[in-house]
Amino acid sequence: MNAFWGFAGRMLRDRVRITLALLCALVSASGLGAGLLAVYPILETIFEGSREGLPERAEAYNAGEPFVAVPQWVIERLPEGPFNAVVAIMVALGALALIGGTTNFLHAYLSLSVVYKAVTDIRRHLFSRVLRMPLGLAVSRGTSDAISRIVNDTTQLASGMTALLSRAVAQTLKGVAAFAAALILDWKLSIAAIFAGVVIAVVIRKLSTKIRRYTRRALERQADLYGAASEALQGLRVVKVHTNERHESARFHTINKAVMRHLLRARTARALMSPLNEVIALFSLGLLTILAARLIIIDNALDPSKMLLTLGALFIAAASLKPLTGIVNEIQTAAAAAERIKQLLDTEPEPGHDAGLPRLGRHTESVRFEGVGFTYPGAATPALRGVDLEVAHGTTVAVVGPNGSGKTTLLSLVPRLFDPTEGRVLVDGTDIATVGVRSLRRQIGVVTQETVLFGATIRENIAYGMSGATAEQISAAARQARAAEFIEALPEGYETVVGERGSTLSGGQRQRIAIARAILRDPAILILDEATSMIDADSEARIGEALAEFSAGRTCLVVAHRLSTVKNADSIVVMDGGEVVDRGRHAELLERCEVYRLIANHQLVAAK
Repeated sequence: MNAFWGFAGRMLRDRVRITLALLCALVSASGLGAGLLAVYPILETIFEGSREGLPERAEAYNAGEPFVAVPQWVIERLPEGPFNAVVAIMVALGALALIGGTTNFLHAYLSLSVVYKAVTDIRRHLFSRVLRMPLGLAVSRGTSDAISRIVNDTTQLASGMTALLSRAVAQTLKGVAAFAAALILDWKLSIAAIFAGVVIAVVIRKLSTKIRRYTRRALERQADLYGAASEALQGLRVVKVHTNERHESARFHTINKAVMRHLLRARTARALMSPLNEVIALFSLGLLTILAARLIIIDNALDPSKMLLTLGALFIAAASLKPLTGIVNEIQTAAAAAERIKQLLDTEPEPGHDAGLPRLGRHTESVRFEGVGFTYPGAATPALRGVDLEVAHGTTVAVVGPNGSGKTTLLSLVPRLFDPTEGRVLVDGTDIATVGVRSLRRQIGVVTQETVLFGATIRENIAYGMSGATAEQISAAARQARAAEFIEALPEGYETVVGERGSTLSGGQRQRIAIARAILRDPAILILDEATSMIDADSEARIGEALAEFSAGRTCLVVAHRLSTVKNADSIVVMDGGEVVDRGRHAELLERCEVYRLIANHQLVAAK
């Protein structure tokens, strides 16, 4: 619950609206209490034949030396006679009802605005924290878990905070006001009613713990459910080709049953709460009725009108407080979500974003790996072992090796997507772990094997991360990447929306847009991870020329499956089992390196 109360405390930052909301709730509740007390003279007049008017009642009230007396000028203006008293009281009750309804609405509106402002801020911080999370941690947790916490858990949190501020406050104040009226009317009956409240509180506490525990488990399994659905739908082509629909359906069904099992347990505890409390309340009401009957019939210590009104006030108090059981359920559900949200917010961001870190100057000398080792979180074996490698500025180095040899991992260390677990990476003699990561990444262009495009226009995708790029610069980058021809042939040209993950474009078109994006950055270091593996035969040669032209004067690290790319590199680094096993030119490696000879003969693809 501490996490929930911590997030709820964020609502207090909007002090003006919180204060106004509480004042509105207080006015509404006070109107209810005053209305209950105002009904007593009406009952006394109608059922007991009292002939007193309002002035006489006010004088009798003042005679008791109350804390706040009715001013004499008010007494002089009160209507006389019992009938006029009833009319005046009913008019006052109507006014109280109007004021109560208005303030009730204002309280609900102000409460909702405070809650959603706080939750919007929490969601923003959550998303920012995910973007700054170390990539290894993000990969190990999975995107579905993060999305579930950002979207689903914050929605649950908003429901709990709304229940707390909008309904719990209003219902509690109304219950307190009605109970206060009952105390004023007859304190003995009212004190006896507290017994029921204590028993109900114990029941709520016991069941609340179970609700929170089962809800937390359900939310965790719900994240797994999102992951299973997302994987199957994103890989729907593979699922269909391999006729694996039955397996994916069974996997989804298994997780779905687990979610439903935990939700059912939580809902069962919630369902028990209301009937148990009703039984306790009815039992208590029966005892109160017996006590009231004794006071009237045997002891002659209570008049019937006051007894009926006291029981009515206690009933209204109970009715006002009854929704609190459902509200407690919602808060417990929100508390489980809050724990998951806090866990994500407490994640340490990736290093390198401290404002005090020095900037890395424009790369002009070399990129060097010194004794670099790396193990993925949770992995049993390292992905890299003792890598020592230096790449001079302006040269192109092709990194080749069998699948799983560590090629992509090695290149991922340069922009600090991961930090080495051993050794260090230096750019121009500076350890990149000691400089601001933004200044490092701003001078690196990356084209990965898995092309990532966003559901925006082609122009926005090319200029991603370069908000100041002009239309001329964007079109020039597209021309250099040999993408301008197909872009300008589209009806909307550069304003064409590419769809989710670039689904409206072919693989080769997506790849060329990614290359144009890298070109636009004007990077000092260019990383191409199998960048030409999805380019069609017609444009392969032209794109190769464009990349060769663009890489001149830049440090270029390439992981390629194409023989032409490897042959054109200044040097070739051969990796196997996470280690650099050889380095040289194509011809010499063919002669002396068995690993490279196997790769060249069986893995590298000749030009189409």
